Amino acid sequence: MRDNNSNTREGERSSSLKQQPQQAPMSLKLIDSCLRLSVVPLSVATIWLTVTNHESNPDYGRLDYNSIMGLKYMVGVSAISAIYALFSTVFSWFRCLVSKAWLFFVPDQVLAYVMTTSVAGATEIVYLLNKGDKIVAWSEMCSSYPHYCSKLTIALGLHVFVLFFFLFLSVISAYRAFSPFDPPCDSPTNDDA
Repeated sequence: MRDNNSNTREGERSSSLKQQPQQAPMSLKLIDSCLRLSVVPLSVATIWLTVTNHESNPDYGRLDYNSIMGLKYMVGVSAISAIYALFSTVFSWFRCLVSKAWLFFVPDQVLAYVMTTSVAGATEIVYLLNKGDKIVAWSEMCSSYPHYCSKLTIALGLHVFVLFFFLFLSVISAYRAFSPFDPPCDSPTNDDA
C-alpha cells in the first residue's frame, strides 16, 4: 500500500514538472508592474535630490554629494534600479519572457540585496551627519549645513521606499519562480510501518 502511494505521488510530481509553468494571476501581474513603475520616479527623485544637494558654509566650505563616497554609491544604485525597473516592467508583459521566471527572480534578488547595502550605507552617513562620532573625532555637521541634511534625509526616505518595493518584488518573483513546483514530500513516519 505504501509503495503504491509513493509511486502515485512520484507520477503526479513528474507529470506536474512536465507541464508548462502556470501564469501568475492578472492581479499579481498588475501589482508587480505597479511596484516596478513606482521604483522609477522614486529612484529618479532620489538621484535628483542627492546630486543637486549642496550647501556652503563660510567657516567650513562647500558640501555636496561628491564629498561623500557613500552618496555616490547610493546614486549609482538608484540609477541601476530605475533602469532595471523600467526595462523589467516592459519585458514583464512579453509572454515569452514571463514564462522564464528566473529572468526576473535573480535580478530582483540581487537588486534587493544591493539596495539593502545602499540604504545601510546612506543611513550611516545621515546618522553621522546628524549626530557625529566623538570617538573618531567626526563632529556633527547638520548644525552647519541644515538644508543639506534635510534634503539628504528626504532622499534617504525615498531610497528606503524603493528598497521596500524591491523586497516585495523579490517575494513576487520568488513566488513566480517556485510556484510551479510541488512542495517537498513528507517523510514517512514510524506509525505507517
